[in-house]
Amino acid sequence: MYAERASRLPGAVVWTNTPAGGGDGRILPDGCMDLLWTEGRLLVAGPDTRAYITEGAPPSWAGVRFYPGTAPALLGVPAHELRDRRVELADLWPASEVRSLTARVNGAPDPASGLEDVALACAARADPPDPLLRQVVAALEAGRPVAATADELGLGARQLHRRSLAAFGYGPKTLARVLRMRRALALARDGVPLAETAARAGFADQAHLARDVKELAGVPVRALLGGR
Repeated sequence: MYAERASRLPGAVVWTNTPAGGGDGRILPDGCMDLLWTEGRLLVAGPDTRAYITEGAPPSWAGVRFYPGTAPALLGVPAHELRDRRVELADLWPASEVRSLTARVNGAPDPASGLEDVALACAARADPPDPLLRQVVAALEAGRPVAATADELGLGARQLHRRSLAAFGYGPKTLARVLRMRRALALARDGVPLAETAARAGFADQAHLARDVKELAGVPVRALLGGR
């Protein structure tokens, strides 16, 4: 069973997932990075450019999903170094610090609240997130073209690309594709017909929607919608 709630860390989400059975799982790209707990270990999920597949009988997980572009400042590592990866936190931070944090999370009333406390502590000692990054995300979520977004924010194309790699793990065009897919799936799950979904989400047509979803999610759009 999957559940989530808003975090006390602005823009973040605290979630838990206790799978009911075996089989593979599919985690879709979302432009975010996560601090993870599973089986007493702490990990970091980097930004995905394609669906991440979990195989076999899955364990229970807890996580803090950071708002897009904010995790690198908190974790001290550029997002592109973790693109399409799941890494042990001990590979990024000193082992003694990770052991202390792991004990803190394992000793919390529940791992999710322990992770949230760790994320809040990281935020308290880190520099504030660059407010421009939120403007980038807001513009692309609204369907603004990348070139227009750069112009409106007073950035050159190369400057926006460089800052996006460090913050989001990939360039703004890839982030725009990921966010557009998420918009489309939200509309389709609300019952909007696929042709209308494609138009409202910013695709050229339904075929364009189908190609993008298949490339990013690894399965046809109707498979993600339960056959609808």
